[in-house]
Formats: sequence, structure tokens, C-alpha cells
Amino acid sequence: MSLSPSLFRFGAFAVAYFLSFFFRSANAVIAADLRQEVGLGPAELGFMTGLFFAAYAGVQLPVGVALDRYGPQRVTPALMMLAALGSLIFSTGDSFATLALGRALIGVGMAGVLTGALKAFGQWYTAREYTAASGSLVGIGAAGGLMSATPLVWLNHAIGWRAVFAWAGLVVAASAGSIFILIPRLRKWEARVDAIKSPGGMRGLFSSLEFWRIALLAAVMTGTVFAFQGLWAGPYLADVAGFSNIQVGNIVFLLSSGIVVGYSLSGFLSARLGLGRVVVVATSLFALVQMALALTPPRDAIPVLFALFGITGAFNIMLLAQARLAFPVEMTGRAVTAVNLFAIGGTFFLQWGIGLVVGRFAHAGHLPPQAYMAVLLATTVLTVAALLWYLPLSRRAVFERG
Repeated sequence: MSLSPSLFRFGAFAVAYFLSFFFRSANAVIAADLRQEVGLGPAELGFMTGLFFAAYAGVQLPVGVALDRYGPQRVTPALMMLAALGSLIFSTGDSFATLALGRALIGVGMAGVLTGALKAFGQWYTAREYTAASGSLVGIGAAGGLMSATPLVWLNHAIGWRAVFAWAGLVVAASAGSIFILIPRLRKWEARVDAIKSPGGMRGLFSSLEFWRIALLAAVMTGTVFAFQGLWAGPYLADVAGFSNIQVGNIVFLLSSGIVVGYSLSGFLSARLGLGRVVVVATSLFALVQMALALTPPRDAIPVLFALFGITGAFNIMLLAQARLAFPVEMTGRAVTAVNLFAIGGTFFLQWGIGLVVGRFAHAGHLPPQAYMAVLLATTVLTVAALLWYLPLSRRAVFERG
């Protein structure tokens, strides 16, 4: 891609998605600080961290309608200012309630970044280009997960997590401004259909079997990978394998690097080999990696497994691209945000649910390996079941072509 206004527009969304990934992943590294400074237990930590995803998911449907009617130039920056405010509130948090409020505002504020970008891409790119561009966007944006690993450990030691979140709020505000300035404000964004009563509206979307095959796999696959990247990878590494804080940061960095690689590969491979078959192969491998982690592997194998966990789990992003291809272009905003509702909602419920499960195994503040084995066996079963439900859709010709 040559250096042009369209590249700058792509970059504006990529930077915003980088920040979104930083926020969703950061608590995995600062979990110990939140336990010690604020006194959060496993269930509170899981619920508070998951509020990012609950809030994000909760506004997806109205965000989709707004994107189809008013366009990402208006909707995405307005929401991001709420994320900036939430980051500042989180930085001052000295109680569960304050941290929860900040985390929820960040989730709402980031709810229009990825879907806003995909809405814009639907106007800018052909179907084949759209798949590749979507993979490239999330591959670049997912580098925010790298920032929330080892670099965040260093920053936490240097200036503290509160200062990190205060500065992050200012950066989000600047990023919102760049999208407002760089993305054109055109009437062609407006979808001149009734969002509820049109045959192609929400009612038609939720009555589609295709939608449910995509959405349920997205909920399980996205929920599992983000629940661990965003929080539970850290406790697993400390409690199961006895890794130090720095080692935990390094392995979470590997996990996040794997997600970057997986995102980048997903669009490239889907455009060439077919979206449906690529999703099936990646999801199958994702289930195998979860099973391997559940069986308490040798300590030296854990970093490699977490890298593979990230690579294979990242192919969940192609399910959003699939939603774009499965429904008319005037419904892009609603179709993508509806699938994203289930993807991010699944993350909230899994992140919280994992906290409830491992909390039942807690003894004198210690979480035994059996707690994580139970969780990973459960997510493996869910992944396989969702994949079997999805299989008939993978054989459709449009998805075989990518």
C-alpha cells in the first residue's frame, strides 16, 4: 500500500485498536498489584476485569445502528472519549467500585473501534481485499497486547500502574482526535433502511441460522483466548508452573505475540485457502492446545504452548469478516457488531466464570493446578461443540473462496 490518505486512515484505526488491545490485556500483568493494593479476591478480579468485555458487548447493537446511520467518523471518536475518562478513573481506583466503573467506561469507549474500522473497510475495499485488510488491522492493533506484557511490567516497576493508566487516557483522547480529523465525513455512511423493521434489519439478522453458527463459535473462541490473555494466563503461570512476575510478563508477551502472528496470518490464509476451511483447521488446533495446557505439561513446554494458544485463538477474527460476507453491505455495521456482541460477551462470561471456578478450589489463598485443569477441560469441550455447530456453514462456496 502506497503512502496515501487511505493509509493514514487505516493507521488511525490501527492505533486505536492497539490501545483497545492494551486495555483488554493489561490486568493479566497488574493482577498481583490489584490483589495486594485493593484486596480483590479471584471472583472480584475476574468480574471487574470482565466488565470491559461486558460493557463493550452491551453497547454493540446500538453502536452498529449508529455506525450504519452516522458513520465511524462521528461514532468512534465520541465513544473513545469515554474510554479516556475511564482510564483516568481506573488510575485513581482504591476500591472495587471505582476500578469497576473505570473498567466499564473503557469497555464502552472502545466498543466502536474495531467495528468502526470494519464499517469503513466495507466502503473502501472489495470482498477479497476486505478479508486481508481486516487481518492486517487486527495484526497491527494486537501489538497492544505486547505492550501490556513485558513492557507493562517494566513501566509498572518504573512509574506504577496508576501513572500508566493516567497517561494512557491522554493517549486515547489524542487517538480519538486523529480519527475525527482523518476519516471523511460523508453521507454515504448513512444506511437508508430502518434498523429494526427492514427485512435486512436486526430481526432478519437474529432469525438467520448462519448468524448463530458464526456468533456461537465467536463467543467461545474469542472468549477463551481473551479470558486468558486479559487475566488468567498470569495466575495460571504463577500457580501451576511457579513462574516469577518477570517470567509471567515474558510468557504473556509470547501469548500476545502469537495473537499478532495469528491475526496477520488469518487474513492472508483465508484470502488464499478459503475462510471457512481456515477457521475449521485453526479452531481444531486451538482445542488441542487447550487440552495440552489442561494436562499440566512440562514447565519448558508452557511458553511454546501459550504462543500456539495465541496463534490459533487469533483466527477468531475471521468470524467478523465472515459476518461481513454473509450479509448485505448496508448491514455491515449491524452484522459485525452483532457477532462482536457474542464474541466480547463470551469473554466477559468466561473471564468471570473462570474466576468463580478457580475460586472454589482456593485454599488459604492458594489456587492448585487442578483448578486450571478443570477450567481448560471445560473450555476445550465448549470449543469442540461450537466448532461442530459451525461446520455446515464452513462449506458454503463464498467462504471457501475467502
